[in-house]
Amino acid sequence: MIRRKKNLLEMVPVLKDNLKIDHENQRLIVPRTNLIERFSVRFLKQPSERKIQLDDLGFFVIRHIDGKSTVLELANVVETKLGDKASPILERLVTFLSILESYDWLKWKEK
Repeated sequence: MIRRKKNLLEMVPVLKDNLKIDHENQRLIVPRTNLIERFSVRFLKQPSERKIQLDDLGFFVIRHIDGKSTVLELANVVETKLGDKASPILERLVTFLSILESYDWLKWKEK
């Protein structure tokens, strides 16, 4: 039986549990957890977390990823709150979510 693939707009993005949001400085705090990063933290005295500075759109989206809203619902919220500052909304949103996913900071679930 062939299952219909879900459209990206119908998928629900969920941030990984180990990520933190620094609301004061508009940053995403990512712990260094893989083997090489842990080595660099321990022996090279590197920071144990990476602090990713976000622009206004990225910070707004990160704060609104709640594990319940679909990509289309997020796009509607962005359009309502940020308007033309976020244009073109869907393209920028999908690109941002793709980047989060490529770093393994995001997972997907179906609504």
